[in-house]
Amino acid sequence: MKQYPATQIKNLALLGHASSGKTTLAEAMLFSSGITERMGRIDDGSTLMDFDAEEKKRKASLSTSLYQFETNGIKINLIDAPGLFDFAGGVCEALFAADSAVLVLSGKSGLNVGAKLSFEQARRLKKPCAFFISKLDSSRSYFYRVLSTLTGQYGAIVCPAVVPYLEGDQVVCYVNLITNKAYKFDGIKASEVAVPQSEEISHMRNIMLEAIASADEALMTKYFDGEEFTENEIISGLSLGVESGDICPVFCGVGQTGEGVPLFMELITKIMPSAASVEYEIKKGDAVGKLGCNDSSPAAAVVFKTIADPFVGKLSFFKVVSGKIKSDIKLINSRTDAEERLGKVMWIKGGKQEDADYIGAGDIGAVAKLGNVITGDTLYSQGNKMAVVTVDFPTPCLSLAVSPKAKGDEEKIAAGLVRLMEEDPTIRFYINNETHEQIISGLGEQHIDVVASKLKSKFGVEIDLKTPKVPYRETITKKVRVQGRHKKQSGGHGQFGDVWIEFEPCDSDDLVFEEKVFGGSVPKNFFPAVEKGLRDSISKGSLAGYPVVGVRATLVDGSYHPVDSSEMSFKMAAAMAFKAGIPQASPVLLEPIGTLSVIVPDDIMGDVIGDINKRRGRVLGMNPAEDRMQEIVAEVPVSEMGDFSTAMRAVAQGRATYNFVFARYDEAPSMIAQKIIAESNVGD
Repeated sequence: MKQYPATQIKNLALLGHASSGKTTLAEAMLFSSGITERMGRIDDGSTLMDFDAEEKKRKASLSTSLYQFETNGIKINLIDAPGLFDFAGGVCEALFAADSAVLVLSGKSGLNVGAKLSFEQARRLKKPCAFFISKLDSSRSYFYRVLSTLTGQYGAIVCPAVVPYLEGDQVVCYVNLITNKAYKFDGIKASEVAVPQSEEISHMRNIMLEAIASADEALMTKYFDGEEFTENEIISGLSLGVESGDICPVFCGVGQTGEGVPLFMELITKIMPSAASVEYEIKKGDAVGKLGCNDSSPAAAVVFKTIADPFVGKLSFFKVVSGKIKSDIKLINSRTDAEERLGKVMWIKGGKQEDADYIGAGDIGAVAKLGNVITGDTLYSQGNKMAVVTVDFPTPCLSLAVSPKAKGDEEKIAAGLVRLMEEDPTIRFYINNETHEQIISGLGEQHIDVVASKLKSKFGVEIDLKTPKVPYRETITKKVRVQGRHKKQSGGHGQFGDVWIEFEPCDSDDLVFEEKVFGGSVPKNFFPAVEKGLRDSISKGSLAGYPVVGVRATLVDGSYHPVDSSEMSFKMAAAMAFKAGIPQASPVLLEPIGTLSVIVPDDIMGDVIGDINKRRGRVLGMNPAEDRMQEIVAEVPVSEMGDFSTAMRAVAQGRATYNFVFARYDEAPSMIAQKIIAESNVGD
C-alpha cells in the first residue's frame, strides 16, 4: 500500500445497533473497492472484519476491527465497531481512532437504542456523522419512515443525499441528489437511468439544498436569489456542513448485495472530513492545548487498541497524531516515562498485517511486542512530552466469581485475565481478600461469557462462574460479662489462664480492646496475649461464621498461676471467653449497603424505581441530569445487586447507566438473616 498525506486519508467508523448491518456494509465496501473477489458473509464466517474465532462462532462483532484500503484516490481506514451493548468498549476505541462516523440503520428496525447511543456519543466527541439506511431489499423496509424518524429526533441537521425511488415496496433506482442523477444497481454494478418525476424526490432535493445554503453565507445568498448550485458548490457546502456538525447526510442501499454502496463510497470520499482537519486535545503538565495533524511535527501517536495473543504476543494499534512513526524509532510513554523501541510498523487489513516503511500523521498503524504499553498511552519523541486526551471507557457493572474447573488452575486464570485486560479495558479482575474469591467484572453476561470462552481457547483454562459471596458481618447489641478459664494438666508444667471480660457494642469497625484490671489479678505481660486471643476469634462469629465488628472487649478480672500460666494459656482463655460471651450478647447479622446512582430517561423512571423497591432499596431522591435524563439516588443491599445490570438492560434497553459504591453496614432484616444463617449451617 502506498503512502498518503493526511489530506487524502479518511478515518471512518461504522457504528449502530447490533444486527443493523455494519459488518455487512463494510464487506460490501471492500468488495466494491476490489479488495475481495467475493463478498464476505457473516453466516458462513467468511467476512474480513469479523475474523476472530469467537466472532465467527457467535456470528456477531465482539471487538473493533480495522481494514485499510484505497478507493477513488483516497485511503480509507475503515473501523467496524461492535453493536452489542456488552462490547461498548469497542465503540470508544473506534470513536477515538475515527475522524468521522457513519451510523448504520436497518430500514426495518429504524432508529433503535444502539444507534441513538452511538450517535449521541459521537456528537459529544464532536465527530462528524452520516447515516446509512440499509436492508432496503426487504418488503418490511421503510426508508422514508426511518428518515422521518431521524428528522423528528435530530431536526434540520438530517440531510438526504441519496434516496431510493420506490414503486410499491420495491426500490426501482437510487437518486443522487447532489448530481441529480439516478442509478439502477445489479449488485455493485450501476447503470444510469432517467431521474423519476416524483414530488417526493424533488422535496428531498430541496431539503438538501436548503441545508447546504445554511452552511455557507455565499451559498445562502445564491439560494435566496433563486440561482442553481453547481455540483462543486453542493459538494463544498456539504463538506463544510458535515465538518461543522451542522449537516448529517443520509445515504442508503443494501449491504447484503452491494446495491447503492459504490455511490455511497464515491460521495463519502468527497464530503467526509480528512485526517488533516483534526485537532487533538493534549496535556503538557497542567496545561491543556491543541495539536494539529502535521507530518513535519515531532512524532507522537496514541495506542487506541490492543490485541493479546498468547503465541504472537501483544499487538498495539496506534493513530499517529503528528510526525511520522518509523520502524525502530524510540519513543517515550507518557504514562510510565519509560523509553519504548518500536519494532516493525504495519498496516492492518482485518486479521492480517502488511509491513510499512512508516505511518504518517493522521494514519493508523500497528506494532508488535511493545513492553509496558496499554490502550490509551501516548508515545512521543524525546523532548516533546505530552499526553493526548482519549475517550473514557465504560465502567464494568457486572461481577462474577471465577473458579477453575481443574484444580490448581488459579494462577493460569489470573495470568490469562491479566492478558485479556490488556486487550479490553472494560474488564476488571481482582481477588477479594475477605471471601478469597477471584472476581471478574464486565459490561454484562455476554461480555463475561466471551471472556470465559477466550480463556479456554487462548490460554487453555476452563472456568466456572457464579454469583460472588456477600461479605456479611456480625455484631452484638447488648453488654455481657463472661469468664474464660483454660486449665490443663498433663505432667510437668500445666497450662492455666483465667480471665473475666466484658463485651459491649461500640461504633468501631474493628475490635476495641481495653483493660481495667486491679490488684494484679492478671499480670500486664499477659495483656497482649488476651488481646491476640480475642482478635483471632473475631474472624468467625457465632451466627453464620462471618467476621465480628463493633465490639469493645474490656479485661476486668482474672487469675493466674505463677508456674503454669503462659501467654498461650491466656490466649486460649480469651478465646473461650469470646466463644461463650458473644452468643449471650444478642448477636445480629449485618449486611453491606451501597449507594446507587442511576441515570435514566424520564419515561422509564417508574419502572426503575419499581425495580429498586423490589431489591429492598430505599430511594433517597431524584435530580435532573443532562439530555432530558434523571438521576435516581438510592441505597440498596449489596446482596440484591447481583443481576441489576441485566435487569436494567431489559428495562432501559441500554439507555440507563449506573454507579454503585459501598456505603456502610446495616442490620439485616430477620427473615433475610435467618435464611443466611440457615445456609451457613448446611452440612454442619
